[in-house]
Amino acid sequence: MHRIFLLSPASCRGRRAGIVLRDGADFPLARALRTPAGAELGEVFSFLSGLYFRGKLRYARAFGRAPAGLRGVEVITTTRGLLAPETRVTVEWLREFAAGDVRADVPGFVEPLERSARRIRERMPADSEIVLLGSIATDKYLDVLLRVFDGRLRFPEAFIGRGDMSRGGLLLRAADDGRELAYVAARDAPRRGRRPPRLEPRRA
Repeated sequence: MHRIFLLSPASCRGRRAGIVLRDGADFPLARALRTPAGAELGEVFSFLSGLYFRGKLRYARAFGRAPAGLRGVEVITTTRGLLAPETRVTVEWLREFAAGDVRADVPGFVEPLERSARRIRERMPADSEIVLLGSIATDKYLDVLLRVFDGRLRFPEAFIGRGDMSRGGLLLRAADDGRELAYVAARDAPRRGRRPPRLEPRRA
């Protein structure tokens, strides 16, 4: 079965965003963002979000199985719909993302996301699934994606009840072990659930 992963966005307004956007920031990622070539979106969001986005990206790259003409991994953004994690972004893009809102009532977020999602749906073979690696606890992007993909939108069952850090750790372990998680239909999954036991620490 073909499988395409949609990754929820990293916050572009938090402490880490302030670090990379600070005038005079002189570490490699900050310098790359200020060049015309920019830096990869996946690398930038991994810096902004830390463990959670790194886990999503590594897992999606490990298990994405895209049909011809589509990508196995897509990243949700606040203003530009779905983008490949390899998309080169600049500091101006990052400031644009920071000015946007991930909300179901903001046309500047909803309309580009819906256009991107519909382009994927129009080219998806019948044996394809879309898996959201993100929260379904709110409607901020879930309603848009369900409107486009309906029952083909899936969600990792093991995410239910977990916080972001726990999800990130779970995804990194699954990718390292080559063990894909079980998915359920996002439209039927409980929005919230009992918190599962903590992940057992692993030896280095």
